[in-house]
Amino acid sequence: MPYFASRNNVNSEDKMMEMEGLLNLSWSATLVAIIALCFNSTKFKSYIAASTVVVNAILTSLQAVGALNGEVQELIFQANSFWGDIPVRIDGLSAWFILIVNFTSVTGVIYGIGYLKPYENSSQKLSFHWILFVVFHLSMVWVCMLQHTFAFLVAWEVMSLSSMLLVIFDHHKPKTLQAGINYLVQMHISVTFLTVGFIWVYFQTGSFSFDAFQTYFGANSNIWLFLIFFIGFGIKAGFIPLHSWLPHAHPAAPSHVSGVMSGVIVKLGIYGIFRIISFLKADFLILGEIVLTISVLTGVYGILNAAVHRDFKRMLAFCTIENIGIIGIGIGLGLMGMGNGSVVLYYLGFGGALLHVLNHSLFKSLLFYSAGAVYQQVHTRDMNKLGGLIKQMPKTAVLFLIGAMAIGGLPPFNGFVSEFILYNGLLEGLKTSDISQISLLVVTLGGLSIIGGISVLTFTKTFGTIFLGSERKPLAHQPAEVSKSMLWPQYLIVAMMLSVAFLPRFYLNTILNLLDNFVNNRFVAGSSGFAAYAENITNINLYSLLFIAIVAVSWMIRAFVVKGKTREMQPTWGCAYVAPNNRMQYTGKSFSKSLGKIFGFLLVEEKRYSELAAGEIFPETRKYESHYHDFFEYRFISYITHHLVYAANYFKFIQNGRVQSYVWYGIVFMVAIFTLTVLTVLK
Repeated sequence: MPYFASRNNVNSEDKMMEMEGLLNLSWSATLVAIIALCFNSTKFKSYIAASTVVVNAILTSLQAVGALNGEVQELIFQANSFWGDIPVRIDGLSAWFILIVNFTSVTGVIYGIGYLKPYENSSQKLSFHWILFVVFHLSMVWVCMLQHTFAFLVAWEVMSLSSMLLVIFDHHKPKTLQAGINYLVQMHISVTFLTVGFIWVYFQTGSFSFDAFQTYFGANSNIWLFLIFFIGFGIKAGFIPLHSWLPHAHPAAPSHVSGVMSGVIVKLGIYGIFRIISFLKADFLILGEIVLTISVLTGVYGILNAAVHRDFKRMLAFCTIENIGIIGIGIGLGLMGMGNGSVVLYYLGFGGALLHVLNHSLFKSLLFYSAGAVYQQVHTRDMNKLGGLIKQMPKTAVLFLIGAMAIGGLPPFNGFVSEFILYNGLLEGLKTSDISQISLLVVTLGGLSIIGGISVLTFTKTFGTIFLGSERKPLAHQPAEVSKSMLWPQYLIVAMMLSVAFLPRFYLNTILNLLDNFVNNRFVAGSSGFAAYAENITNINLYSLLFIAIVAVSWMIRAFVVKGKTREMQPTWGCAYVAPNNRMQYTGKSFSKSLGKIFGFLLVEEKRYSELAAGEIFPETRKYESHYHDFFEYRFISYITHHLVYAANYFKFIQNGRVQSYVWYGIVFMVAIFTLTVLTVLK
C-alpha cells in the first residue's frame, strides 16, 4: 500500500486518498475488462474495450485537471526493496500529456469499433487486440505519472511491447511482421540509451527517484547526460536520423492504432525530453542550439519525403516526423530563452511546442482516421490508383480536407495557432545581439517557412489525387461512406480543433500556468504579457472565417439565381484533342516530380524500367515503376545491417541441423567444465 508524501504544493491527505482510490478503481476496471474480453462473444468485445478506455480516461483525467491548476497529485508506493519507494506524481506537465493521451485513445477506440467490423469472425484475434489496446492506453498514462526510473522503464517497455503487437494485427503479411520487428528493435535501442542514463544518475546519486536528476545536474555538466536522454527519447519521438521506424510501423498498423501512435505515442518521447529539461541547471544555450538545429533538419526532411510518397499512410508517417521537428523548434527556442534569461522566449518556445503537441495529436489522428476510412473502402494505399472519391465519400473527403488545412498551418484551424506562436518566438529571438544565434534563428525561420509551403503542396497533391478528378483504375467494389462509429470520433476531433482555433486564450493560459511551475519558478511569465498573442490569433481566425463565409454566401446566392433555369452542358475545349481519359489526370508522381529532382541528393528514387534500344522504331509496351527510399535507412542503416548479416553468416555452421553436432557440443561443454573444475579454475 502507498503512504502519503508531505511536500510543498502537493495535495492534502484527503486528495491523496482520492487519488489512490481512483487509481485502484482504474486497475480494477482494467482487470475486469481483460477477463470479460476473453470470455464474451465477439460482438461485445469492442464495446467492452471502448467502455474500459473511457472509464480509465475519466478516472485519470479527474486527477490531471486538478494538476493543471497547480495542485500536484502524488502518492508514494513503498517497495521495501533495493529499488526504494516509487513516487507516482501528476504535475502540470504530466497532466497535459495525460489529457492528450486520454482524448486520442478514446477517439481511437471508438473509431476502431467500426474499423474492425470486417474481423468479427476472428474472435481470438479481436480479443487479443482489444486487450492490448486497453493495456497500451493505461501504460501510456502511467509513463506520464511514474517518477521512478525502474518503474518508468517497466511502463515504457509495456507501452512499446503492446504497441508493437498492435502494429502486427495483420501478422500474416510479411511486410507487416517486418515493420513490427523493426519497430521493436529500435524501441529497445531507445531503452538501452534510457537505461544508461538512469544508471549513470543512480551511481552518481544513489537514488532511482526522478528527484535525483536535480542533484546530478546541479553538481555536474548537463550536456552529455541530456544528449543521452535526447537520443533515447528522440528515437520514440522520431527525430532524424532516429526516425526510420515510423514510415514502416504507421502504414502497417490498423488505422485507429496508427492514429493513436502518431497522435500520442511519439509525443511521449517529447514528454521525456520535457521532463529532463525540467531538471536542467546549466548549459541551456548550447543545448537549445543543438535541439533547434536537429529539429529544423527533421522538419524539412520529413516534409520533403512526405511530398514525394504516394502511399498515403506512409506520407502521413513522414508528416509526423515533420511535426516532431516543429515541436523540437519550440523546445530549442525555450532552452535558448532559459539561456538568455528571456521570459518571453521561454514562454513562446515551450508554450508553442506544448500547444503543437496537442494540435498535432488532433489533426494527425483525424487524418489517419480519414485515411483509414479510404483504405477500408478501396483496399489500397496507393493514391495513384484512386480518384474521384469525393462523390462516394463526401463526409470523409471534407474531414480529410479540414485535417489537411490544419496540418498546413492555415487559418482558421488549430495548426495556425501553435505555428503563429512559434513564428513570434523566432522573431523574439532575433532581438539578441549574438550574431551566431541570429544566424541560426534566421535559418530556422526560413526552414519553418519552407516546411509550411511544402506541406501545402503535399496535401494539395494528396487530396486532389484521392478525392478529386475521376476514378483512375476500376475498384473491386464500389466505395461508400463509412459507418457512424468511424465518423463521430472525427467530428469530435474537429470540434476540439475549432475550440483551439477560436478560444486560444484558454489554452494559452493553461500552458502559462503549467510553465510557471515547470522549472521551479525560475521563469514566471504572468498572463498579462501574452494576452495580445491570443487576441491576434482570434482576430486572424475570425477574419478567415468571415472570408470563408463570404465565399459560401456567394455560392448560395449563385445557386439561388440559377435555380430553375435551363443549363447547357458543353465539352471543355480540348486543344484539338477531344477524347480524354482518366490516364490523362495529374498523378501523385506528377505533382512532386520536380521537387524530387531538385532534392534528388536526399530523396533517393529507385526506378524500374527498360530504356529504348537504339534503332527500336516500334517499341513494345513498357511498364515504368518508381519508389523512394528513406535516405538514412538506405545509405546507412541498410549498409550496417547488411554487413552484420554478412558477418553472422560465417557462424551458420554452428547451427547446422545435425543432431550429431549438437551432441558433440554437449560433450565438449561437459569436458570443459570438468577440466576447469579439476584445475580449480571453477569452484
